[in-house]
Amino acid sequence: MDLAFSDDDKAFQREVRDWIAENYDDDLRRMMSQSKNGYLNKAGQVKWQKKLAAKGWATINWPVEYGGPGFTPSQAYIYNMEMSLAGVPTASPMGLKMVAPVIMAFGTDEQKAQHLPPIINSDLWWCQGYSEPGSGSDLASLQMKAERDGDDYVLNGSKIWTTQAQWADWMFCLVRTDNSGKPQNGISFLLLRMDSPGIAVKALPTLDGPAEGEQEINQVFFDNVRVPVANRIGEEGKGWTYAKYLLEFERGNAYAPGLMNQLHKVRKIASAELGDGGEPLIRDRDFQRKLAEMEIRIESLNATEMQIFSAMGSGKPVGPASSMLKCAGSEAQQAITELALEAVGGYAAPFVQDTWSATNEFRAGPDYAAPVAPSYFNYRKASIYAGSNEIQRNIMAKLVLGL
Repeated sequence: MDLAFSDDDKAFQREVRDWIAENYDDDLRRMMSQSKNGYLNKAGQVKWQKKLAAKGWATINWPVEYGGPGFTPSQAYIYNMEMSLAGVPTASPMGLKMVAPVIMAFGTDEQKAQHLPPIINSDLWWCQGYSEPGSGSDLASLQMKAERDGDDYVLNGSKIWTTQAQWADWMFCLVRTDNSGKPQNGISFLLLRMDSPGIAVKALPTLDGPAEGEQEINQVFFDNVRVPVANRIGEEGKGWTYAKYLLEFERGNAYAPGLMNQLHKVRKIASAELGDGGEPLIRDRDFQRKLAEMEIRIESLNATEMQIFSAMGSGKPVGPASSMLKCAGSEAQQAITELALEAVGGYAAPFVQDTWSATNEFRAGPDYAAPVAPSYFNYRKASIYAGSNEIQRNIMAKLVLGL
């Protein structure tokens, strides 16, 4: 990838910056300043994503024939970097980045026509039904039954750690359609409506303390839920293949731009907060060393991501490199939240139940301190979701190193 931007690239960079200045309004900025994970409540998220859709930028990773903008690799890099440095909301990945590529690759024409347009415009919200109690990193052991009954499957069991299930209109779900043979061969991939009779959503409170109805994760129960066979993606028993394809998109994200923005925030906090010697923490030699090490780590990740995504722009799949990105990116996310926690010091101690929805409530300390502890706790899960980092290292050992 040529790192010297052309005149066209520079013009595109100005276009992105101008668009952000016009569309990233004060209300969204205020909410994002208190977000623990880069997301908003559903209304704020939909508001932002509809703005992206109107511009044609909601689907930056989609092929042009399905509504993608046709960015060059350098434009995609510029777009991601400018959006991240501006601190805009992160688009909810469930529809746009996860199930949509599976529907494009393996869905029928009818499924594409039904689902892709509302995904682009955020008219329908999606959640992911993968993990179960006892089947997380060992996803092939999942047991939620889907028994064939005429033109329907009948589902019984539960899914857990289901992000934003309380808001979702649809779920993409892995189910057990066959118990004979190798576990991976008995899994099918279904699309189902969350208002189907027999579905119950139970909130799972977490350490970062969101309010009821605004929680991030849930457990979803299925009691004789009927799903049309027409809602199955691809062939019965081939769901494991489709799930692995989806996970490449879930894991193979660009982490470096967001990390650069987070590092900038840590520097601002350290410039305002005092260290043990009574001077700004940013002057502390030990903290300076930690910041420098973090910056080197991010720049190294950025160079690796540019190389990988440039190859993807030429049609090469991300493949097992997604596991490397997931490990390096998620562990860097955790490390930078630890630096932020160190920087705010005692101001991290007061408990704030939820952040973005309580921006007008009184809280101890400066506003920038409120989301730091919730972010720290929230990102403890980053090395577990999308397949734990231990599992990712096994994948790299097998598929990259041939061990």
